Amino acid sequence: MSHHGSQGPPDPGSPHGPHGPHGPHRPCGARSPRSAKIPYGGDYNPEQWPQEVWDEDHRLFGRAGIDTLTVGVFSWSLTQPAEDTYDFTVLDRILDRAAAEGRQVCLATGTAALPPWLARKHPEVNRTDFEGRRHRYGQRHDFCPSSAAYRRLSTAMAGRLAERYARHPALIAWHINNEYGGACYCDRCADAFRAWLRDRHGTLDALNDAWWTTFWSHRYTDWDQIEPPSALTEHWRGPDHTAFQGITLDYRRFMTDALLGCFTAEKEAVRAHDPDTPVTTNLMGAYRPLDYHRWAPHLDFASWDNYPPPDAPPTRPALAHDLVRGLKDGAPFWLMEQTPSTTACRDVNPLRRPGELRLATFQAIAHGADAALYFQMRASRGACEKYHGAVIGHAGRDDTRVFREVAQLGRELESLGDATLGARTPARTALLFDWDSWWALEISDGPSRLVRYLDVVHSYYRAAREAGADVDVVPVTADLTPYDVVLAPVLHLLKGDLAERLEAVTRRGGTVLATFLTARSDVHDRAFLTDVPGPLAPLFGIRVDEWDARPEDVVQPVEMGEFTTTARLVFELVRLRGAEPVATYGADFYAGTPAVTRHHHGGHGGEAWYVATALDQSGVDHVVRRVLARHDLLGPHAGHPAVETATRVAPDGTVLRFLLNHGPAPVRLAAPANGTDLLTGKRTERGEPLALDPLGVVVLRLQ
Repeated sequence: MSHHGSQGPPDPGSPHGPHGPHGPHRPCGARSPRSAKIPYGGDYNPEQWPQEVWDEDHRLFGRAGIDTLTVGVFSWSLTQPAEDTYDFTVLDRILDRAAAEGRQVCLATGTAALPPWLARKHPEVNRTDFEGRRHRYGQRHDFCPSSAAYRRLSTAMAGRLAERYARHPALIAWHINNEYGGACYCDRCADAFRAWLRDRHGTLDALNDAWWTTFWSHRYTDWDQIEPPSALTEHWRGPDHTAFQGITLDYRRFMTDALLGCFTAEKEAVRAHDPDTPVTTNLMGAYRPLDYHRWAPHLDFASWDNYPPPDAPPTRPALAHDLVRGLKDGAPFWLMEQTPSTTACRDVNPLRRPGELRLATFQAIAHGADAALYFQMRASRGACEKYHGAVIGHAGRDDTRVFREVAQLGRELESLGDATLGARTPARTALLFDWDSWWALEISDGPSRLVRYLDVVHSYYRAAREAGADVDVVPVTADLTPYDVVLAPVLHLLKGDLAERLEAVTRRGGTVLATFLTARSDVHDRAFLTDVPGPLAPLFGIRVDEWDARPEDVVQPVEMGEFTTTARLVFELVRLRGAEPVATYGADFYAGTPAVTRHHHGGHGGEAWYVATALDQSGVDHVVRRVLARHDLLGPHAGHPAVETATRVAPDGTVLRFLLNHGPAPVRLAAPANGTDLLTGKRTERGEPLALDPLGVVVLRLQ
């Protein structure tokens, strides 16, 4: 049945159903989709194929255990071929077929890629880039978030979809847009930025003070004088080189909010017709352009796309998993995309080796994933993703290695049932993650542009995870009372009451660890008019007057008693003000001065550690393990660096212990407790030998 022209409500007898009234939607806590098992499947684009291919796809889905399909992600030009015309014929067939096959659908609004007619009719929807060039139609994510035409038409599409499919039996979740990102510098965004600044700062005097505009004669006397920071205004040599960090920092905050406004507008349009089905958008983990902590309250559940660099250690995707889990106060998330074999977007795209897909999927589940989805179900025949990995290749075979691995994993997830659904991570270690500090550190002129926020954060996260500690990656606003250890690497900006809350951790006997370039500036990136590290100086019992930055090939020894490590990039010169030295520099004129300090603080055994330089990984490991050991947080398998452990606690109190061997060799461990391996049914007794194959996984239900 064809559905052309402006559509009214679906027929009352159709599976799409009408809707009754409901109250207003408000941002709230986590609300996950309901499922009897881990949803398994991924992105499916049947609109690219004729009916006979659909028939074969669903046959193969059954063989692979695929029960969940993400559809409509790039369907805007299909469902709305002209501004006054909607056509849901194909989408009706896709959802109805999924329901007939007993599969559930995560339905996207399709608004990430503009249809050609929209850009032609409303050219203002196209972005203006950092160099000031107005783009023409092409690619995807080329829309201006401040465009009234984009907002009007994208929300209309979301509303039409919700009106039609809210009660469809296949619907399990709403997927708004896709992988939001990028920035726009057009005149509309400039006007919106000025309005955002008025709301944030209130007066021009407050703004001038926040941005320190007496520098270089920048004092503003009218809001219209403010320009977006771009290659044509405050920047040189690219987006990270700016004359005014405060201006650039605010623009990144503004663009986060502008794109968030697009998301919330579509979500509200969905909520006008569907008050119940959970809503999300697929994030990208540790993605620098957008502050996901500002998005978190508006997501019913978090989801993200996992495409780690090919040479990344396993702790890199683990960090992103824990970051996304932390967005919703530790609630489970969805792994919305991963490749079953290879990517296509890099210059070199290596293949996942046998067993790596299974291991990566169970790593996500171990860290809180309640869904395991792929991009993509069937390989596209043309365009830039035709060589991207897929469950079903161009030949449509079910005897390929990739398909067989996907099918075997589907059987394992079926046997796992609902054992992990809703399970949480009982971490006693927190790592503070802060987009403002990330931006501020990497747009700073001095002391070193070689310091990369994510690299330093990952080194401390990696040390804790490889030592066997479960870690919550949380915003600086998080409640810190559940944690014995708080790691705060390169927390460049210190905001709000964080100093007091960190001191409270040590007052009750906990440990806080911070590093070089921490607490240098306030929320506006203005230097504190006090000793470094600013308001945290009393907590750490130190004073830093100078810091030395050197090229990457300059390596300094750092001595920690009998243990010697090395450091690079930045060397802060520490003066003790109550702290004691734990390690000292071994070279240059500051040889013998503290490189790592410890301050007994709070009167109940609390400690504050400060690492004044960029230690190599072995040095970070040494320090972090000393901190964890005093709280009995070293895991039983901390001597096996290739073995990852993680714990989840199910809603009924059942404890699940995940053991993952990321190494190429088998590992024999002592079982950590009495339990049953949920993947094999084999019982284990505490202390008895437990074998992990190369890339092997054990999921123990502890008794």
